[in-house]
Amino acid sequence: MGGRTRGPGWYRGDCHVHSVHSDGELTPAELAAAARAAGLDFLAVTEHNCAAQPGAWDGIGGDDLLILPGQEVTTRTGHWLALGLRPGQLVDWQHRVGEEAFRRALREVRAAGGLCVAAHPHAPYPGGDLMFPLESFDTVEVWNGEWTSDRPWNADNEAAHAEWGRRLAAGVHAGHWQPALGNSDTHLAGQLGTPQTVVYAEELSTPAILAALRAGRSWIAESAAVELEFTAEADGRRAGVGERLATGGRPVELRLRLAGVPDPRVRVHTERGKADWETGRVVGAAGTSFVRVEVRHPDGRMAALTNPILLS
Repeated sequence: MGGRTRGPGWYRGDCHVHSVHSDGELTPAELAAAARAAGLDFLAVTEHNCAAQPGAWDGIGGDDLLILPGQEVTTRTGHWLALGLRPGQLVDWQHRVGEEAFRRALREVRAAGGLCVAAHPHAPYPGGDLMFPLESFDTVEVWNGEWTSDRPWNADNEAAHAEWGRRLAAGVHAGHWQPALGNSDTHLAGQLGTPQTVVYAEELSTPAILAALRAGRSWIAESAAVELEFTAEADGRRAGVGERLATGGRPVELRLRLAGVPDPRVRVHTERGKADWETGRVVGAAGTSFVRVEVRHPDGRMAALTNPILLS
């Protein structure tokens, strides 16, 4: 449910953060303090088109806070995140849609063991609207908090989330679906961890966190106050978010534990459509390749959403 452990367990993080070394107002030390106060276990440094300054983050992380080196690759036809870069590695941002330089940049990030994330696909400013094909990336940022720190959900997030949801079934059937991420895109004080991605990783390390994000073993929360556990059971087997459940053709029983969302509105999504949550809900395995849930406030704002449990 999000408890802290050095070994296998759930870890909370924010993978889109800016400091004074690009266009943020907080120093690395202030960001680290804010991360700890927000209940985060890991933080990705994603300055615009520059590598983390040498020594700027030295001694700031620790056993309780992992710092991941990264970059926001800021182009004229959209932004994307390169997570898990080598120290000092700088990704070329001088590329546009359809250019080989874009594909080469993706290859360089992956060769370093990193993750390529489509950032805020529908951001409301010049160059922020992503024109690169979503299928080029490993994951998609469907929830970005930069413009919504007081109400962490808006029409741009709704559009990104809907686009991701519409593409999910085809991706699962093709064997190449893209997990959803949620990040604060922090530039100002008070934004960090709103929202945040909660991942199940084998340990609190850069390779383990990136592997969990890549596999979709994660869900998104509006803050550390939200706790969620979603599982599916069939034919004596059980699976969680991002895992595959062999159903044996039997009906799938869904279980949800949720806290921190007053008067929640929960909906179950499959490729056959969506339905309101009911305790002990059972779905038929035939006709759908996945099941996921989203939790909203009564006014429609998102509070949490999961990546899918895959059914076979």
